Amino acid sequence: MTGGLREAIRGVYDRVDPSRRFVQSTDRTNVLARLTGADYVSLGALLVGWGCSLLLLRGEVNLALLVMFGGFLLDKADGWWARRSGVSSPFGRRLDSFIDVFVYLVPGALLYHYAVSPHPVASLVVGFLVLAFGGLRLIRHNSEGFGDDGGDSFYHGTTVVHTNLVVVANYFLVVLVAKYSGLVAGVTIAAACPLMVSDYKAYKTDASHLLAGVVALVAAGLALALELGYL
Repeated sequence: MTGGLREAIRGVYDRVDPSRRFVQSTDRTNVLARLTGADYVSLGALLVGWGCSLLLLRGEVNLALLVMFGGFLLDKADGWWARRSGVSSPFGRRLDSFIDVFVYLVPGALLYHYAVSPHPVASLVVGFLVLAFGGLRLIRHNSEGFGDDGGDSFYHGTTVVHTNLVVVANYFLVVLVAKYSGLVAGVTIAAACPLMVSDYKAYKTDASHLLAGVVALVAAGLALALELGYL
C-alpha cells in the first residue's frame, strides 16, 4: 500500500471514528450580544409567522392570512431599519433568511394543505417543492448575495415572497372561482417553485417593493372580506 493511499484511508477513518471528539473553539460567538434593533424586528416577524402557522393548524385560514401579512410588513421593516441605522451585516442577512422560512415557506405549504389541496399526496408534493426550492433559494442567496446589473441590484431567481403570493392567489381562486380546482392550483404552484433557483433577475427596486405592498394589502382586504362574510 502506498503512503498516499494509506494517508487517504487514515483521513476517512479519522472523520468517521465515533470516538473522535471536536475541540471547542474559544472564539465562540455571543449570538444575543450581536443582535441589533433590526434583528429584533426580524425575530418579531418570526413570532408572527409562527402565529400564522398555528392559526392555519386550527383552520382559521383568513385570520392566518391577515397575521401573515403582518409578518410581511415586519420582514420589510427589518431591512429598512438595518439600512437606516447602518447595521446591515452578513449575520443579519443570514438571520433574515432563516426567518423567511417561517414567514413565507412554512405558511405557504400549510395554506395549500389546509385550504387548497384536493388530496394528501398533492399536499406532500407541493409542500415539499415549496420548502425544498425555497430553502435552496435562500441558501444560494446567502452564498452569492445580490447580483449587479449596471448599478441595479437584483435577486437571482424569484423570491420566497413571490412564491408565497402565488400560493395565496391560488387560495383566493379556489375560494372565489367555482371551477378552479385545488389540483390546478397545485400544478401552478409546483411550476412556480423552480423559478426560485433560476437565473431570472428579480430587481430590487422601490417600485417592486411598493407593488408587493399593494398586492399584500389587496390580499389582506380579500381575506378580511371573506372572514366577515362579505364574499
